[in-house]
Amino acid sequence: MSHLDLPIRAATETALAHGLKLDRCEVLQDGNTLVLRLSETLVARVVQDVDGPRQGTEWFARETALARHLTQHGAPVVPMHPDLPQKPHEHLGYTLNFWLYVSTVEAEPEAAEIGRTLQDCHEVLRSFPEPLPKLAILTESLGLLTTLRERGLFSEDTLSLLGCCLTKSLEKLDAFPHHPLHGDAHLGNLMNTTQGLLWADWEDTFSGPVEWDLASIIWNAKILEEDHDTVNQILGAYRDAGGQIHEEALHHSLIARAAVMSAWYPILYPNPNAERQAKLQRRLDWLAAVAK
Repeated sequence: MSHLDLPIRAATETALAHGLKLDRCEVLQDGNTLVLRLSETLVARVVQDVDGPRQGTEWFARETALARHLTQHGAPVVPMHPDLPQKPHEHLGYTLNFWLYVSTVEAEPEAAEIGRTLQDCHEVLRSFPEPLPKLAILTESLGLLTTLRERGLFSEDTLSLLGCCLTKSLEKLDAFPHHPLHGDAHLGNLMNTTQGLLWADWEDTFSGPVEWDLASIIWNAKILEEDHDTVNQILGAYRDAGGQIHEEALHHSLIARAAVMSAWYPILYPNPNAERQAKLQRRLDWLAAVAK
């Protein structure tokens, strides 16, 4: 029996119960979240990490509400599927939701378009009517350190470094204006499609400085790759589209992003390959250098 059998059954039975006709079962992603294409237009996302740090449907409900708002106001996002209730579904112990399939193109996203579309989303999000948790991923990551310590997943020195960076980042970022954010705005959550660039995966949404999303999208290019031209194009296009960037908030967001990603690494990648291990070490080394 495959580890995918039960989550696939949860997705297909839920879709069939709402009268949809399914003609395929393509695995598009197999990780903490399983992404399945079940028909020409239907994509299911199923949370496989049922015993993970996030329990219940509250975070999926926030994602659903945000996705509806963004779609209704014409933001560049992957829309939820219109033929199923646009809410978190639960079946066989799994939490899942359903999205419209979009066709991707192989070309790399243009840096300027990344900045412009992110600002387009931020502008629409300003009118989102529901309150969002404040700096949620930072507080969640700070709490996660207890689990990492109990499981022996990091040394005490690393845990101390991450705790210090997250605590200081919470204090610093609290002083800047807060708005609804994507929350996890990296290239893996940006799809280059036949309809242009579309943002996806809003489950980490929270209220915070816009610089958090900008730090998330430029972190690898700026710190790991030192691709300053790409960074400048993204930030320049964001400003040209009407966005404002506070350099101090961006600096503290870069630190916070590195700390958050490092804290979640053992959860997201329990058996990392050598490349992932090297990336984690570079993040930790960079954090140690900026924390001095």
